[in-house]
Amino acid sequence: MQMQMQLPDFTLIVPEIAMAVLGLMVLIMGLIVPRESRHGLGWFTALSILGVMGLVLMGWGKQGNLYGGLYIVDQYAQFFKITFLSAAFMVVLGSMRYVDKHLGGQSEYYSLVLFATLGMMVMASAGDFMTLYLGLELMTIAFIILVCFRRTESKSLEAGMKYVLLAGMSSAVLLYGLSLIYGLTGTVVISEVGKVLALKESLPLLMLGLVMLVAGLGFKISAVPFHMWSPDIYEGAPTPVTAFLAVGSKAASFAVLVRIFMLGMPGIQLNWEMVLALLAAVTIIVGNLAAIPQTNIKRLLAYSSIAQAGYILVGLVAASEAGIKGIMFYGFLYVFATVGAFTVAAYFYNATGSDEIKDYKGLAQRSPLMAAVMLVAMLSMAGIPPLAGFVGKFYLFATIVDDYLWLVFIGLVMSMVSVYYYLRVALVMYRDEPVDKSPLTVSGPVTITLVLAMAVTLFLGIYPGPLAEVVNTAAHSFFITH
Repeated sequence: MQMQMQLPDFTLIVPEIAMAVLGLMVLIMGLIVPRESRHGLGWFTALSILGVMGLVLMGWGKQGNLYGGLYIVDQYAQFFKITFLSAAFMVVLGSMRYVDKHLGGQSEYYSLVLFATLGMMVMASAGDFMTLYLGLELMTIAFIILVCFRRTESKSLEAGMKYVLLAGMSSAVLLYGLSLIYGLTGTVVISEVGKVLALKESLPLLMLGLVMLVAGLGFKISAVPFHMWSPDIYEGAPTPVTAFLAVGSKAASFAVLVRIFMLGMPGIQLNWEMVLALLAAVTIIVGNLAAIPQTNIKRLLAYSSIAQAGYILVGLVAASEAGIKGIMFYGFLYVFATVGAFTVAAYFYNATGSDEIKDYKGLAQRSPLMAAVMLVAMLSMAGIPPLAGFVGKFYLFATIVDDYLWLVFIGLVMSMVSVYYYLRVALVMYRDEPVDKSPLTVSGPVTITLVLAMAVTLFLGIYPGPLAEVVNTAAHSFFITH
């Protein structure tokens, strides 16, 4: 009697297959469609991303894994995929005019955004080290090309070269850390690693692997002291790419960090909890203090995003379902606030050719919408109620108030410090008189992005209930699908 081989359920990975096909389609369309007719590619890409998001939502109730746990599809992974796709949609929509004006090869740009998003989606569902690394490299290589896309500008090329060197180095460190853990446990499947480590003592080699793992992924989330690349690369890269790098790369890396530490390292929790708590504290302090003297809006937002990474790390320190909920909630709202702020910066650069904060004088008179979105995004990141950032920080710090009160105190003090440098930008926009009084007219796609960013940030601050319920379900599914 012949045994029938059971085929894997490929319906679980329909969104990923669709994303890969779309990336190739957009690239091929750029070769076929005449140059003057390529302006519709941006709309095609944005609508396609919404279509893939629809596929993820349709499969929300369907959970399982492929190839014996190598690829996990649970609501935790699906929630992160929706976060990545939301970021990609807003970045594509907000960057159409910027791409037309500053970046010649439109199809290549949109195609790389799709492939970077695919890499993130693979990372969120990775159940083993090999799949994780494949997703990470797909995302990183796409970002390397996007960072140096303005190939005629020295700043962009310099940013691209720095990113190649530092991303390559961090990937090597991460890979070596993963190989040490594999050598000690004899498996690359994350859930199996957890079972083996629960029976083992804390060996020095395991600690070394753990440190390398934190260093490799710490680079991706720009945690201190692995943050040195962020300000230079954020400043040199095209602004829409900076926005995507700030939100997408971070969210994907946090999805992986949670999977590795909560699923693969629960047996040695005491060894890594304090390391992550100290890392979070230093990241919050350095990010906020370094932002104070900045005069360039992109560098200020870069240091601000370093501080935000520190806040999100707090959820991982909690090492609980509530901590995962905090990470997912904050990660989702962070997408809208950050993309909103960077879209304003990109459009302002498009109109004036400047990223300097002093040139934002009187922006409230020249474009009330742009000034309002920048103000709401920055106050949300500072954690001012009734905006979404306040609720997000509340969820994160509530998880550690019993065990790490000192970290809560640092977070609160540094949130107050951040208000200073955010309000400095607001003062320039609202108090100062503009040098050039001509109004800045915002195009249709950019208006949609800005209004969406502001509306979601306000709505989630006033009424966080629906998202909190979804996040609760997704965080719970993380533990029951293994």
